[in-house]
Amino acid sequence: MSERGLQRALDTKGRRAGPPTPGAERDAAGTAAFGRDQNGKPAQRDAPVGGQAVLEGVMMRGVSTWAVAVRKPTPEQIADGRQLEPTEAALGEIEVVSEPLVSWVRRHRILRLPLIRGVAALGESLKIGFKALGISANAQIEDDADGQKQEIGGGTWISTIVVSVVLAIGLFFLVPVGITSLLKGALPGSVVFVLVEKAIRISIFLVYLWLISRMKDLQRVFEYHGAEHKTIACYEAGLPLTPENAQRFSRFHPRCGTSFLLIVMVVAVFVFAPLGTPAWYILFPSRVIGIPIVAGIAFELIKLFGKHRDKRWAQILMWPGMQLQRLTTRPPDLSQLAVAIAALEAVLAVENPLAASEEDRVGMEVVA
Repeated sequence: MSERGLQRALDTKGRRAGPPTPGAERDAAGTAAFGRDQNGKPAQRDAPVGGQAVLEGVMMRGVSTWAVAVRKPTPEQIADGRQLEPTEAALGEIEVVSEPLVSWVRRHRILRLPLIRGVAALGESLKIGFKALGISANAQIEDDADGQKQEIGGGTWISTIVVSVVLAIGLFFLVPVGITSLLKGALPGSVVFVLVEKAIRISIFLVYLWLISRMKDLQRVFEYHGAEHKTIACYEAGLPLTPENAQRFSRFHPRCGTSFLLIVMVVAVFVFAPLGTPAWYILFPSRVIGIPIVAGIAFELIKLFGKHRDKRWAQILMWPGMQLQRLTTRPPDLSQLAVAIAALEAVLAVENPLAASEEDRVGMEVVA
């Protein structure tokens, strides 16, 4: 496989993934959570594999490779500049883009330290995630009149990333502390101040998730999110990667980014509480500067939960985050699972994540 090449996705037996099948099988809401299938078969290992849903596709990441698989629309679906409707499935074949990965954590020893490795791994995941999203978006665009591939400009993506990061920091960190500051005079002490701030932050987060879960434009992305989880769970259970096998597993996963964000909200309570209620010019910057610390601790916790997913204490602590995935995942059909499998197989064609050394795994247990 070339370092970067566009290829049609074939499974390990040479079977081409076909177009979506109407009325394909869908799972029950969250059946077999915590990595078990509908017959109770548990995941045998917590693999250093993660992923992300993209537009009509899935990105999968291993230790040394990442790949994104996208189902392209047929020429008829996008003829004359037509765009797919939000709930309309692409009906074309699957295409896969695969690229090598040399982790930041592997290249720099200091980035392997606890807490630091989490920040580095998450930053790298964001970089790969935005790149995969760009690939999937470009796959949905019709070629120009000369048959040349059209792509969304780099400037557009850079501005999108900047705006997204600024809005996330503002909405989830600065707005809560701003609202709480207005109530500061009515609060009895710094501990109550921090608790109120975190209650507001978690409330904003939950309302945000509920609102986006209602958006028609994102329903198919949520279905591919479910397909990603099911495929990783199938791999972790040691079963052959087929859509039918993957469909048996839960659309919830212990290492999901949704669960990670909830852990971030909770960890922030303990990180910011010792700061008390300083002046606003210290209070507001502290919430921004403290984000890497919060993210690093949350990363270590979600790794720990994933590793001990079969333990009762871990399942209890993971339960709230698992339930939140009801908002950000939907049951996929078999054709969407075929796309997720194509992405994972592109990674497995290059590497065996389970055979990676402990050094290679450091910081690589990325969220699913």
